[in-house]
Amino acid sequence: MIGLAHYLVLSSMLFVISFIGIVINRRHLIVMLMCVEMMLLAVNMHFVAVSQYFHDISGQIFVFFILAVAAAESAIGLAILVLLYRCRQTIDVESIDQLKG
Repeated sequence: MIGLAHYLVLSSMLFVISFIGIVINRRHLIVMLMCVEMMLLAVNMHFVAVSQYFHDISGQIFVFFILAVAAAESAIGLAILVLLYRCRQTIDVESIDQLKG
């Protein structure tokens, strides 16, 4: 039978993999956004597993709020990427390190 520990280990592994993906892959913004989304999904899995274990609905309700924020974050992030690509013709992190006011 799959218990709480299995879900917690899986969510921790997903979180660590996505953190390593952000640390190692600092050049591609799209991959970095995908790693951030995977981190949020790992946290959501953790909340749902603990909520189910303790028979409490509040963790699952909190997941809906996190998913709404994650959807808004990815939409805004992709819109910024499109604007950066239109202005600079690249989305390489090393080439967009200067900001204009």
